[in-house]
Amino acid sequence: MPETQAHVVIAGGGFGGISAARALASGAVRVTLLDRHNYHVFQPLLYQVATAGLSPEDIASPIRWMLRHQRNTRVLLAELRSIGPDHGFVRLDEGEMAYDHLVLATGVRHFYFGHDEWEPHAPGLKTLDDALLIRKRFLLAYERAERTADPVERQRLLTFVVVGGGPTGVELAGALAEIARHTLRDEFRSFEAGASRVMLFEAAPNILAMYPPDLQAAAERSLRRLGVELRKNSPVTALGPHELVAGGQRIAAGTILWAAGVAASPVATSLAVPLDRAGRVPVEPDLSVPGHPNVYVIGDLAAFEQDGHELPGVAQVAIQQGRHAADNILRSVEGRARRPFRYRDYGNMATIGRAAAIADLGPLHLSGWPAWVAWLFLHIMKLVGFRNRLAVLLQWAWAYFTYQRSVRLITGTSDEGQGNRV
Repeated sequence: MPETQAHVVIAGGGFGGISAARALASGAVRVTLLDRHNYHVFQPLLYQVATAGLSPEDIASPIRWMLRHQRNTRVLLAELRSIGPDHGFVRLDEGEMAYDHLVLATGVRHFYFGHDEWEPHAPGLKTLDDALLIRKRFLLAYERAERTADPVERQRLLTFVVVGGGPTGVELAGALAEIARHTLRDEFRSFEAGASRVMLFEAAPNILAMYPPDLQAAAERSLRRLGVELRKNSPVTALGPHELVAGGQRIAAGTILWAAGVAASPVATSLAVPLDRAGRVPVEPDLSVPGHPNVYVIGDLAAFEQDGHELPGVAQVAIQQGRHAADNILRSVEGRARRPFRYRDYGNMATIGRAAAIADLGPLHLSGWPAWVAWLFLHIMKLVGFRNRLAVLLQWAWAYFTYQRSVRLITGTSDEGQGNRV
């Protein structure tokens, strides 16, 4: 790669970062993609790893392998610490790196609304490590319930609470209920797994606020059929190792999972520009940072308004923004005018247990079996690599016909997050 070519640094190997890197493959630029992990995760299926449906390797691919044919691209295992936008460099965990153009795609993290002390007791779901921790905690709850002779303690251990009624919360709650009712049936001798209590708390009047009312109602019906106790208008006001207070009610629970809020990566603060309430960067129409035309922010880290509404933090937004930022970088390098970004909405989907899902495809609203089949097809096709597609298809087929989840392994020698020992 000629050193005279413009150097593009992409921070983040998620959907947006990978999309931007691929769009620059044939450009006359040098590309460096930074990520603190050496793999890309298909985040829409993280909940399946967390609920023992899939293995981590089924939804993850090495970034170097994904970009192996791009001769103008280098991948570095590094963590971005801060940005010097006025001087054109980024600070890493080891050293600094200069750039001509920068694409920030570092995503979001869990947000506990000013109560960071809740995090050890209620893990969220953003990474593979989060998914494995959640899997370990809910499986350990069943194992400990088998050992205790105290019926009150057993009921606490068999109470699973999900905080947040967005897509992640709904998918987690549905999967946990399905596991209790079907997967673990007949496997324990001291109790009936079907007696487990799965509760979903949402602060707003409705779950899945980004979906139309008819699909919200369909999702609620699917959750209730699975036995999920749905509590709307119930914000969490206190949370500890073994209980929470939500909607004025105190609930003892062995496992509490957080899906209620996200905050932008803290690296955005080093841009020294105004941020929104979630710490995201309000970007220009071309996705650049105000005052820094060679710095682009995409995906969950960007606050972008279109037609009077903020774009949601979903994979399709990040993918389209990544491609668009790359196109504008190439236009800048070639001396052409940059274009404003326009998001094209292809619809949203969420699954609620076996053979139940909802799909908002613009004028077409699907629920139940047809939405579930569409969800399966789309997610298999979007996975990276034939091996992952085949593995996931076989796992899902096995789970559908047998109700079994074959990745029920409790791994690790310690209980991460000591505050939530059960």
